[in-house]
Amino acid sequence: MIPPQAWNSSPELQAATRRHFFSQCGVGVGALGLASLLAPASALPAAEDDATEPLRPRPPHFPPRIKRVIFLFMAGGPSQLEMFDYKPKLNEFNGQPIPESLIAGKRFAFMDSSHRTELLGGRQTFAQYGQSGAWVSDLLPYTAGIVDELTFLKTCQTDLFNHAPAKLFMNTGTGQFGRPSLGSWVTYGLGSESSDLPGFVVLQSGPRGPRGGAVNWSSGALPTTYQGVPLRNQGDPILNLSLPRGVTPAQQRDLVDRVTQLNLQRLVATGDQEIATRINAYEMAYRMQSSAPELMDTAAETAETLELYGIKNPGESSYARNCLLARRLVERGVRFIQLYHTNWDHHGGPTENLEKHLPEICRDIDQASAALVLDLKRRGLLDETLVIWGGEFGRTPMGEVRESTGRNHHIEAFTMWMAGGGLKPGFTFGETDELGFGPTGEKAHVRDIHATILHLLGLDHQRLSIRFQGLDLRLTGVEPARVLHEIMA
Repeated sequence: MIPPQAWNSSPELQAATRRHFFSQCGVGVGALGLASLLAPASALPAAEDDATEPLRPRPPHFPPRIKRVIFLFMAGGPSQLEMFDYKPKLNEFNGQPIPESLIAGKRFAFMDSSHRTELLGGRQTFAQYGQSGAWVSDLLPYTAGIVDELTFLKTCQTDLFNHAPAKLFMNTGTGQFGRPSLGSWVTYGLGSESSDLPGFVVLQSGPRGPRGGAVNWSSGALPTTYQGVPLRNQGDPILNLSLPRGVTPAQQRDLVDRVTQLNLQRLVATGDQEIATRINAYEMAYRMQSSAPELMDTAAETAETLELYGIKNPGESSYARNCLLARRLVERGVRFIQLYHTNWDHHGGPTENLEKHLPEICRDIDQASAALVLDLKRRGLLDETLVIWGGEFGRTPMGEVRESTGRNHHIEAFTMWMAGGGLKPGFTFGETDELGFGPTGEKAHVRDIHATILHLLGLDHQRLSIRFQGLDLRLTGVEPARVLHEIMA
């Protein structure tokens, strides 16, 4: 919220009249809230929005089932055939050529005369767990313990088979740069319940960032207020957030107020909505000087909670710590939290193989992912939170033999899981054929997944749009998309 003193101390703003504002400022309905501050309360109609407070909560299109989303993004394409999609027939035909009819006309990232197309059986031991009888491999013992809380989507499909475009597609609904991400659309549609933290927060773990980088959490054509804000795991959560040496909080407040004055004058003169975003960014940064360090300080967490997540050193950066931070962000009203954990690209190289590296990365994420679901449930937060686990695509039934064994990129069928409010727990949507190549019936395309997430939040994917360069943009685009009502309770 912009402090009153920032307005009262500006003669130029006090002198601005309603007529001058509407003739000189082209920011549209979004700035009516600003105009209402420049004119008597009785002189203007009620505003639908407020450009200076773009993240305040907004009403959904219809009653929502959930309030918040945590997306556990496994960057690189996790192999569903090693973890969730049990295929005894694939093991039986291990080493045999795949029938030509199954690959004719299909697109793969790597498939030419130098790449073998023999079927590759799984190396893991599968068993059924819980009352639902869901199949899970021995790579994920903790996830196996919570299958009755999960909703599995085994026939997920996407359009793009290379990493960066496919990540972009899963996050923005298109492989083209410049479109808003899922988290940006959600915060644009609903705002945030947190007054001192961003509405959309990004946490990262693994040896490097995801391919494509910040475009995966970009606001695209939306105002930059709605872009994801990455928080660092060590040091300052955001660079340059701490007070400079020798600067007092009062001096900092005075600086922010004076910068706000200048920005407001420029906003009235130009009508540039990005200036309103800049005002909000300064205010948010000021509030985060206290809220962000408090968020990142897990010293108040009990030893039992740290053990639940598998956190041995609370100050050490890890996927497990990010899962704990995700729960803490949910408690503080953040609308959309996205965790990226990288290095799921298992082609068969020396550091990207199914025999050695896949078990290691599964150990990185298994306990903490399950702990997050359990922790949210015991705190009464799971009913109003959607947890999503998955990557940009899956892995083929055919093997890749390089220095070791791996699998190719696969867009025809891969597995994701969800947990939380409004879903059928212990439910599996869709089945693949006996080799795990494609769906035998129901499909869950990325656009369908996006439409379903928005629906759970009370948003109609066909109504949530923005006019940009003469087009009405929306997350699901113009291609067919449907809400997966089958997975809802």
